[in-house]
Amino acid sequence: MSIVPAEAVGGKSRTVPDPRAATDRADRVPAALAPRARLLPSLAAVYRAQLSRARVARIPLLFVATFQSVGIMILMRGVVDGAAESRAVVAGSSVLVVAFVALNLLAQYFGQLRATGGLDHYATLPVPPAAVVLGAAGAYASFTVPGTAVTAVTGSLLFDLPLTHLWVLVAVIPLSGAALAGLGAALGLLAPRQELATLLGQLGMSAALLLGVLPADRLPGPITYARDLLPSTYGVEALARTFDRHPDWPTVALDLAVCAAVGVVSLAVATWAYRRAAVR
Repeated sequence: MSIVPAEAVGGKSRTVPDPRAATDRADRVPAALAPRARLLPSLAAVYRAQLSRARVARIPLLFVATFQSVGIMILMRGVVDGAAESRAVVAGSSVLVVAFVALNLLAQYFGQLRATGGLDHYATLPVPPAAVVLGAAGAYASFTVPGTAVTAVTGSLLFDLPLTHLWVLVAVIPLSGAALAGLGAALGLLAPRQELATLLGQLGMSAALLLGVLPADRLPGPITYARDLLPSTYGVEALARTFDRHPDWPTVALDLAVCAAVGVVSLAVATWAYRRAAVR
């Protein structure tokens, strides 16, 4: 307690507390921080921001991805022989649109953010790291919906496949998109240089092209093991099985469940990679 000069009160002196001392102590008490934003509201905010930001720049690339997949199906039209191979080509080409956007472009985006210091902006926001990764991944995966649907319908008409069960795209697109987007984000965040992130994204899309579009029985034995490790393979298999007149739905559900599990793992790795890159 601070002491001020004594005052004479009734012939006696007493001490009076200095009011400035209480003010100094109050200044030294740290201000309470605002509560950290919850996951779901943060995820919705990041998703809307990414969707509006990337809409203008990514729509032309979506046309490129769709045109590329349709062109591959036209080229394969004179090569494949049999209904099984036709189903594999159409399913693989449809999921390739997802790989082009969710894997390739997202790897480039996060690689650019890391190289230019854009991660510092997100690090200052009171949002969970998972919201940043999931929001960006969801926004990029959303761009694949029209292109994938157009490719699947065009391929079905081109190869005389039934359109009856194409509603399964409602499950194939988000699950394959989550798995590939998580992989793309992890590649972009873990790559030490932006150029390497772009290269890894291109290699990932090339793997989805070669291992997903080509029929499995046309691939060499050792390559089939790499095909099993590719996250989009299970989405391709699930979609291809639905072109049968009587699909094996338990097997389709199993493929989709594996794709979902891979998506959870890949997004968790991407979240860890974001935390690792943001603190550097």
